Amino acid sequence: MNITTDSDQEIWHQMHQPGAYEWWYFDAEDQASGISVVIIWFSGFPFSPYYTSHYEQWKRGITVTPPSPSNYSAFSFQLCEHGREIVNFIREGELNLFESSGSDIGVRFEKNRFTYNALRDEYSLEIDFSFPARHKTVKASLLFNALRRISYEKKDANNDGKVPRHQWLLSVPKATVEGLIEIIEQPHGSVRTIPFRGNGYHDHNLGAVPMQEYVARWYWGRAFSDQIDLVYYIVFFKNSSYPPLTLLLLQEKNGEVVTLLDTMRFQEKRFRRGLFAPLHSRELELQHEGITLNIHHRQILDAGPFYLRFSSDIVLQRDGEKLKTIRGISEFLNPSRLQSRFMRIFIRSRIWRDGEESLMYKTYNGFKSALDWNNP
Repeated sequence: MNITTDSDQEIWHQMHQPGAYEWWYFDAEDQASGISVVIIWFSGFPFSPYYTSHYEQWKRGITVTPPSPSNYSAFSFQLCEHGREIVNFIREGELNLFESSGSDIGVRFEKNRFTYNALRDEYSLEIDFSFPARHKTVKASLLFNALRRISYEKKDANNDGKVPRHQWLLSVPKATVEGLIEIIEQPHGSVRTIPFRGNGYHDHNLGAVPMQEYVARWYWGRAFSDQIDLVYYIVFFKNSSYPPLTLLLLQEKNGEVVTLLDTMRFQEKRFRRGLFAPLHSRELELQHEGITLNIHHRQILDAGPFYLRFSSDIVLQRDGEKLKTIRGISEFLNPSRLQSRFMRIFIRSRIWRDGEESLMYKTYNGFKSALDWNNP
């Protein structure tokens, strides 16, 4: 796994290898209102059961046509309020729904797009989609203004570097985020308008082959406080002879002092699993000389057969001094579960694939809509 902070790597890489993927991730939280959002654009949706099935059929020679990443593009928007899901939308489709120049930073999927203003170091996100399965339309305008950028590079040294390309671009460890979100209930058209003012984070991932062929699992998280901001990252590889990759970024409130550690010891504790949740640790501990980071995954915000998103309590100790608990966001991913045909049935229930009829999708969203009515 290569790690970079080079902003030139933000562009669409136009990767054509079968199984390749690329995504642009933004999250933001308004602590005063309890609203949080996660917004992602994909070219080559690595978590798509449709993409995975096509890739496996091509590898086994069942079909001679390899899957093109761009024909499995996608857009995802999740909104939570005080930890409760309000909108969880994933739309997938072919190349005609996706657009990027490959030279300028920015992506469009249907009417959802983001652009970048280099002079202001600002990302403008414009969201506009209909969600018929939940009887909603969502519109939003959000500005991500970068507060934190760092300079760091790490090349994948596994197998002397002779490994498929996978890359994490740590683009914006912290941003201020302002804007407006509208949720329009259908068919009566009532509108809920949500002003948004908070902090956010942005990164960008890509890979030349399916993630499950190289990555076994990973943990990621970020947290902001009035003392310090942090990002952590732990990746385990499918080849167990490759050592796990760790990274911890600490940035003081004034932004002038940056500590970046990439040789940390770690422990996973209190393992849990569920029928539709992969085996994962609810507590992590990272250590390096006088620094210890403890992460407690307190509340599940989103769960799927291969993925978990948490609200986490994070405690940092430096040289024996314990800072106050920081509330942050954490993720766990186990892409190997994408290889389970049984699990793919349930993954399909979350994805609206253009031109595909899915009974699981209709059933799942019908159930979630009933819960919405029962929990206004």
